[in-house]
Amino acid sequence: MTVPQSLPPPISVKIPVGDRHILVETGHLGRQASGSVTVTDGETIIYTSVCLDDVPSEPSDFYPLSVNYQERFSAAGRTSGGFFKREGRLKDHEVLICRLIDRPLRPTMLKGFYHETQILSWVLSYDGLHSPDSLAVTAAGIALALSEVPNTEVIAGVRVGLVDNKFIVNPTTKEMEESELDLLLAGTDSAIFMIEGYCNFLPEEKLLEAVEIGQDAVRAICNEVNALVKKCGKPKMLDAIKLPPPELYKHIEEIAGDELVKVLQIRSKVPRRKALQSLEESVLSILTEKGYVSKEENFGIPETVADLLEVEEEDEEVVVDGEVDEGDVHIKPNGRRSSPLLFSEVDVKLVFKEVTSKFLRRRIVEGGKRSDGRTSEGIRPIVSSCGLLPRAHGSALFTRGETQSLAVVTLGDRQMAQRVDNLVDEDEFKRFYLQYLFPPSSVGEVGRIGAPSRREIGHGMLAERALEPILPSENDFPYTVRVESTITESNGSSSMASVCGGCLALQDAGVPVKCMIAGVAMGMVLNTEEFGGDGTPLILSDITGSEDASGDMDFKVAGNEDGVTAFQMDIKVGGITLPVMRTALLQARDGRKHILAEMLKCSPSPSKRLSKYAPLIHVMKVNPEKVNIIIGSGGKKVKSIIEETGVDAIDTQDDGTVKITAKDLSSIEKSKSIISQLTMVPGVGDIYKNCEIKSVAPYGVFVEIAPGREGLCHISELSSNWLPKAEDAFKVGDRVDVKLIEVNEKGQLRLSRKALLPEATSEKSIVEQQARDLTEGNTEQSKDKSSASKFVNPIEVDSVEDAPLSKKKVYKRLTSSARDGPQKNRSRTVSSITSKDENSLVNGEAKIG
Repeated sequence: MTVPQSLPPPISVKIPVGDRHILVETGHLGRQASGSVTVTDGETIIYTSVCLDDVPSEPSDFYPLSVNYQERFSAAGRTSGGFFKREGRLKDHEVLICRLIDRPLRPTMLKGFYHETQILSWVLSYDGLHSPDSLAVTAAGIALALSEVPNTEVIAGVRVGLVDNKFIVNPTTKEMEESELDLLLAGTDSAIFMIEGYCNFLPEEKLLEAVEIGQDAVRAICNEVNALVKKCGKPKMLDAIKLPPPELYKHIEEIAGDELVKVLQIRSKVPRRKALQSLEESVLSILTEKGYVSKEENFGIPETVADLLEVEEEDEEVVVDGEVDEGDVHIKPNGRRSSPLLFSEVDVKLVFKEVTSKFLRRRIVEGGKRSDGRTSEGIRPIVSSCGLLPRAHGSALFTRGETQSLAVVTLGDRQMAQRVDNLVDEDEFKRFYLQYLFPPSSVGEVGRIGAPSRREIGHGMLAERALEPILPSENDFPYTVRVESTITESNGSSSMASVCGGCLALQDAGVPVKCMIAGVAMGMVLNTEEFGGDGTPLILSDITGSEDASGDMDFKVAGNEDGVTAFQMDIKVGGITLPVMRTALLQARDGRKHILAEMLKCSPSPSKRLSKYAPLIHVMKVNPEKVNIIIGSGGKKVKSIIEETGVDAIDTQDDGTVKITAKDLSSIEKSKSIISQLTMVPGVGDIYKNCEIKSVAPYGVFVEIAPGREGLCHISELSSNWLPKAEDAFKVGDRVDVKLIEVNEKGQLRLSRKALLPEATSEKSIVEQQARDLTEGNTEQSKDKSSASKFVNPIEVDSVEDAPLSKKKVYKRLTSSARDGPQKNRSRTVSSITSKDENSLVNGEAKIG
């Protein structure tokens, strides 16, 4: 009998992070993948796998890495809100986390490895407390380190929060609600590779403290992972790396070096790009088609490629001294010829790009000038204007050098809010969102137009989070705000241009922003010694596209002179240290000051008033118990109010807040009046004029004192004289003046018409005088029974046996009528909370700051 072979046990390790541990386990799930792990924090579990293609793809200058992160609703015991009840394409929130995973991993990949690599990450369990995004970055870094992929470093990620002036590593979601900072950091045990964070005007020094604490936590994780990799990691596929021939670098410099120096001095992007393309085509033609002979190997006379490739069928015989001996053969002397060198097109393109980058970096370090002539701290010329689009609620065109953003603001009610349905934020509605568009025309190219790319989603979120801290609260400005940033021209840092343009457009739309902010992108040349520098990293302000591609860092910082609202950093080399980051942050602050000063010169300047085309929103407060009256059964009442008054929308909230949206003031006043009457809480003694009789009963009439609010005017309160039946004197549709004389415990109203009649008033004064006379002992008038017998106390009428209906029956009938009648109103009457101070119409000038 054969004994079944047991599977190797999974390997797990607990790693301290902040004030708790995370559990890393491998060998349990996904054993056929190149690398797979599960990482657990509390009851949140991330499963990540790494797989490689068996056959390498065609060489390219872009590492073939793809990342997919997905939050399964089953992880929180839910299902998707979509029709198919299964996860579909990635949501924006998931795309952002994919980018967080990809950005720190890519710089660690070795050049020349062309096996397509795929990282898949799923949230299998979510406890609502421990966020999965930073955990997913760490899980991907560990899975990659355990696989055969030849990467250089172990990557880990953590989140840092700031609560009560205390930094917290991997804070819970509850702690993040009170946090002043949301920083996600990824790196190795010695350097930082990626940071992304948002805060409320936090000073640069505070940010550096947070980064330092996060780096310490990342270092501790990486040290534990390195021990795990030594124990169970797979051998790296170093033999699969295919690099271009080393001599190709030298050949391209010989062919194109002088021309590259001239081309890189062209200031405009498009002419420079076309010149580089032409030069690259020439180099390709020489090295892949014609062949090239190095200058050091060509010792003979200069010859054309055709001469070099000419093949002689026989040796040429020559005459020496005019004599030829039989059998002697004399060879014509020639110069030394070398075989032409031919290279693959891919290798030439890869090396040409690297050589171009090298020459650009050398120009910056050695000459102290960039392609457009600026110094390292220089900012490109800035021009901005507002009010370009007359029908838009707010618009601005922000131009910085060859980067241009057209920002448009649209204002609306709550129905315009963006719904967010994901694992972390269940059914959240965003009242502010920014959408970023990057059409191919912005760089003078032809390309696909369709769903937003991951880059567009990422840049849009960065600009959105940068602007969010300057927005007023919903109580101060109840509008939903949408910003569209269309990049009409791009040469670096279009996301920061979106911040600047978006800020101006918000002011032009009349949004009372707290202050102005700006954004700037910083670059870096790390190894300056290679080009004759002193080794100090060179920080560049307001980088262009070529400086981004050829440089070592892309560090975007948004805020004002006092602090930072958003920042994002990507590193293309072996990471940077805190001193370098401090230099970059301080230089970025100087850049923001300059940009803010230029934005103040905007012409035309922002209008700072609501557009006449923007909707009007009136905010009023009603008793929360009366909200259902406004809505009505199945929403019938609120729909009828909208149709009757012509307003666009009426939004009710559980706390009693009612927002009326309309295009004109008259519509708002009509709907406001109806809602006020619907939700009013009648008070004893209130008088209602010209009220309609809705129904007539033998014992009285039901009078509508406000839309949907009726009360009973008992037959005894209809007239000063005795009435046998109410229908004898009144009919449906008649209008009367009534006074509220009682509200019972069920909220039912008792009205009196008689109390407002002149006869009733005089009778009431006589009765009151009679009571006073009795109290004073005026026996003479108290004996005048004939005078007293004319006046009947209304309360006593209800107690006599021959009255039309007893007081107890009246209440019973009232209850029955309220339940069975056409106006169903069971809400209990309470004191009104509607006041003049709690009603506001958002219109007019929006003061900034």
